[in-house]
Amino acid sequence: MSEVKLSAETRTEFGKGAARRIRRDNKVPGVLYGHGSDPLHLTLPGHDLLLALRTPNVLIALDIDGKTNELAIPKAVQRDPLKGFLEHVDLQLVKRGEKVTVEIPVQTEGELAPGGNLLEHVLNALPVETEATHIPEAVTVSVEGLEAGASILAKDIALPKGTTLAVEEDAVVLQVLAAQAEEAPEGEAAEGEEVAEA
Repeated sequence: MSEVKLSAETRTEFGKGAARRIRRDNKVPGVLYGHGSDPLHLTLPGHDLLLALRTPNVLIALDIDGKTNELAIPKAVQRDPLKGFLEHVDLQLVKRGEKVTVEIPVQTEGELAPGGNLLEHVLNALPVETEATHIPEAVTVSVEGLEAGASILAKDIALPKGTTLAVEEDAVVLQVLAAQAEEAPEGEAAEGEEVAEA
């Protein structure tokens, strides 16, 4: 996993007005917390942060006011519901070697058995515990030849070394559903015909 370096500034202004001023400057207000320390209120570069957040569970190396360097992972990201720009970000402080619990995306490969079956993602992301500096970007699961009724449990997914499940082993991650053909009920058609004849 790669680190993304961002420069951050501590901020002393709070509230909606201050947040609007920060966003007008193409920056994003955020909070860094963790390890029992007081939350640190930050201003982050908007465009660089947006690019960094394209990678799930990205590891961010923060240069704060040019004085301190900290590692963090995103914990909560608030976006404008209409325009999609970043409104606020919560970052969790992490240390090298420390274990963290994160959710990693589940990707699939292969084709289901013929017959128009449907693949349902019961869990789009798999909760795992892993080292903060070695968070897997995703896990890939083969669904090749699976038929209706088949399911893949959390314990069936191969995880990278040093990563363990943070969910019940028997939790269903993926399941294959039989395709259902939509047919008009016969009773309704018959009643319609009777009305037409009358």
